[in-house]
Amino acid sequence: MRIAVAGATGNIGSLTVRALEREGHQVVGISRAQGVDLLTGDGLDRALTGVDAVVDATNTTAADRSTAVDHLGAMTRNLLAAEERAGVRHHVLLSIVGIHRVGGNPHYAAKREQERLVAEGRVPWTIVPATQFHDFAAMVASWTERDGVAQIAPLLVQPVAPADVADVLAQVALGQPRGHHADLAGPEPQDLVDMARRTHQAQGRQVTLVPTWSGAFDTEMAGNVLLPGEGARIAPTTFADWLADLPKTAESN
Repeated sequence: MRIAVAGATGNIGSLTVRALEREGHQVVGISRAQGVDLLTGDGLDRALTGVDAVVDATNTTAADRSTAVDHLGAMTRNLLAAEERAGVRHHVLLSIVGIHRVGGNPHYAAKREQERLVAEGRVPWTIVPATQFHDFAAMVASWTERDGVAQIAPLLVQPVAPADVADVLAQVALGQPRGHHADLAGPEPQDLVDMARRTHQAQGRQVTLVPTWSGAFDTEMAGNVLLPGEGARIAPTTFADWLADLPKTAESN
């Protein structure tokens, strides 16, 4: 099959490209680095020529709610319109578990808008909600790290390996549109603070972690809000397995 991956140079997008190519499929990368601008639509029609399915792993880094919604909404509208013109038969969207239970987070609001546009669009679709990735804790800690100290919310999550997410997205793209896919999660719940500590330890880094709800995430996301629902699809890679393959950072060598 000929499959396009939007966000092909990102974390999940690049892994999805590799997963599809391993199976012998022709992959078209959609990103600004590859000459396609989702915000303007430039290059989309050319990129989607002859494409059977699209995997959308795009994201936004905008911190303001209105900007995030507008940014991801515009990219999604342009992508769906180009898919319709090209006769694409399946749009696969990577989303996030729990976004419909959290009202205040700008990123989650943008992903809800993305889901709405896909579900109301004319291209047959599958939405795959995934839990936070195994590298999420260290990324969150890096947002506030100063002089070896970082703040991080004590979220309860059930993290999933990025490579496992990519494998599922590739499998879904090769199948028929299913609407809402079951939640995708890793094998076991974890505390985000402990995840960050163990990640830093595996990297050979010394970071003092300060648990707090005063940062990017508040108590609206506490408890079981971010955990997968019943009937979730459980990916095989544990957090410990992922840590075992983590390379040391330069500062620890």
